Amino acid sequence: MKFDITENPLKQLGTAIGVGILSGLAGTVAITLSQLIEMRLTKRRPSTTPVDAVTKVLDVKAIKKDKKEEVSQKIHWTYGTIWGVPRGLVTLTGLHGWPASLLHFAAITGTAMTMLPKLDLAPPVTKQDPKTIAIDTLHHAVYALASGLTFDAINGE
Repeated sequence: MKFDITENPLKQLGTAIGVGILSGLAGTVAITLSQLIEMRLTKRRPSTTPVDAVTKVLDVKAIKKDKKEEVSQKIHWTYGTIWGVPRGLVTLTGLHGWPASLLHFAAITGTAMTMLPKLDLAPPVTKQDPKTIAIDTLHHAVYALASGLTFDAINGE
């Protein structure tokens, strides 16, 4: 179901958003597996950064400490799924396949590298160690790859 420029624009928008949500869900499955494998290898504990970010952005009261991991997981799945929408919208510009996925990857990675330091949840990327940057970049690449491949498969590209 490739997008046709002569098609109804609202139908195109709806399809791009819907397929984007499905591809974002697939990307979230992939990044979650990637993070679980990495945590097992590095002995890293699950992050509560998602709930910490939402608490700051929405200026809401923090939840009980014993619920932070659970709520962080819910935010992680929601945030990751929603990030599929921009992948769909990129296709409406005429960009498809690997170039669209590369742009999506750059947007996701760039957002993480700027948003978290602005919220004081991570040091600026210039002050992070290369291993941390590499791990985060790998996880985002896994997400963008899975999301892009899913989008292209559904869209018939």
